[in-house]
Amino acid sequence: MRNQIFTICAVALVSSACGGEVAVDEGTEAGEAVSTRKQAAYSGVNGTYCLESPYNCKLQDPGGNRVPTNDPADDNWGLVTGVPIRNGNGTVMGINNRTSSAFNYGQTRTFANELHAFAVSTSNSSAGWLPISAILGRTSFEQKVGHVSALGAGLAKLGCYAVRNWHDPALEVKKVVYDTTSSNERAGDYLPLVRANGLRSVNLAFNVPGFGLGGPAVDHWPAGTKFQRLDVPTDGGAPSIDIPLWVQDSTGRYRQQSGTMKFIYGYVIAATTGTKRNGWMAYDALEVSSGCP
Repeated sequence: MRNQIFTICAVALVSSACGGEVAVDEGTEAGEAVSTRKQAAYSGVNGTYCLESPYNCKLQDPGGNRVPTNDPADDNWGLVTGVPIRNGNGTVMGINNRTSSAFNYGQTRTFANELHAFAVSTSNSSAGWLPISAILGRTSFEQKVGHVSALGAGLAKLGCYAVRNWHDPALEVKKVVYDTTSSNERAGDYLPLVRANGLRSVNLAFNVPGFGLGGPAVDHWPAGTKFQRLDVPTDGGAPSIDIPLWVQDSTGRYRQQSGTMKFIYGYVIAATTGTKRNGWMAYDALEVSSGCP
């Protein structure tokens, strides 16, 4: 699948309306005619299946974004309840009472002298780190979880940002995937939303949504977290990737474009552990700041 050709209908990706993923050029307005071109996936810095940037790659190739269970139809691992949920700093966000969750592939970190894995869903109404000791079938999980980290060595620094302590509710409900029927795939998945603990926090993504790569979160950070932007190369030349956002058309399908969402690349350094975590964040989740490490 590595060199599969995609039909491109524009420069941020749409979906299968053109027989595959589609992308819309920056500056293209909704309703404008869009030219068609071909785009092939290629091997890059962050993986072997990349689109639009050598840093915008699948979490694993081949394979999906989740740590697989023994049931191909269910990615959820059983959990022991009553364990702490931690953010990227290792700070406890709450206690997890969910009895199962999916985990994103390749993401493990050590907090409080215990190995943790990155859960997609927790009782905090967010992603977060859970101790591997709480996963039922731990031995099998550890054999499958793997390890993947986004890279950034050698990239020049650009601006310093911080995670906002607010978000635009109108932006939250728009979709990042053309004609999606999923209840997820919202712009809100990449914004600093208020969680069950009453605090705002945001996902750091391994890749940009809308390209069929999944946009999986690989870490989770509280409002105020510093994000050092890096000068990432992209096929379009700008150190960012824009994707179109979609709202419902007259038939109730998410096929009407309503603005765009910009993603920038950079890193966060955990305040408590000093661990550097590279990835993509939505520009709408950030504000200009200073003092980035």
